[in-house]
Amino acid sequence: MRYSNDPRLGVQQALKTAAKRDARQEVEGERLNRLYARIDSAPSQAIIVGIDEVGRGALAGPLLVAAVVLPARPRLAGLNDSKQLTAGQRIKLAASIRELASAIGFGWIEAAQIDRTGMALAMRQAVQAALNQLDLEPDQVLLDGRPLAVHPRELAIVGGDGTEAPIAAASVIAKVTRDAWMAAADIEYPGYGFAANKGYGSADHLAALQTIGPSAIHRRTFITAIINTQDSLF
Repeated sequence: MRYSNDPRLGVQQALKTAAKRDARQEVEGERLNRLYARIDSAPSQAIIVGIDEVGRGALAGPLLVAAVVLPARPRLAGLNDSKQLTAGQRIKLAASIRELASAIGFGWIEAAQIDRTGMALAMRQAVQAALNQLDLEPDQVLLDGRPLAVHPRELAIVGGDGTEAPIAAASVIAKVTRDAWMAAADIEYPGYGFAANKGYGSADHLAALQTIGPSAIHRRTFITAIINTQDSLF
């Protein structure tokens, strides 16, 4: 290697820094190759849809499902399960996903509908709505988690948001989109801390429910379940 025998301390430190950078880049490249392996091995015209949801366990706000179709190239640098990323990383990636994705679809199910139908049916409805919005016929539909029997060519993969690029992209775009919705809801329904807790049952959120009661976007059936298990809530 050029300069490898240079005795100057600054040169040797620069070489070590470059070697560490190259090693990190190699590891990241291998991770991305694994993430994109299914797309890479599929026929060039195959449509592989990644599906993921956010908001399933929240006490307030909608359930949101995203459906994403990604090309094999270019790779989305840093793409990963949304839970492994910072908020800033997710926002930056979401912008790249919107720019590079072949297609994106969303399925929204509001709190009142979740109360009427239950989460199991709401989840299937949201997935179907997201697929319908794509306006194309998938060759394969990759789901994160358990089978839903929504599409004849679906494949459920536990932990798929960390192993499949289309699911990872769906997890990021869904999270960023719903987080923005909840931040707007915090302005319309102040006092619950929606911008911070995103509708989930944080201590501050539970305290607000006890003090001011539920809002129009709370899931009444979910709150009832909490009342039954936490007598001190109300």
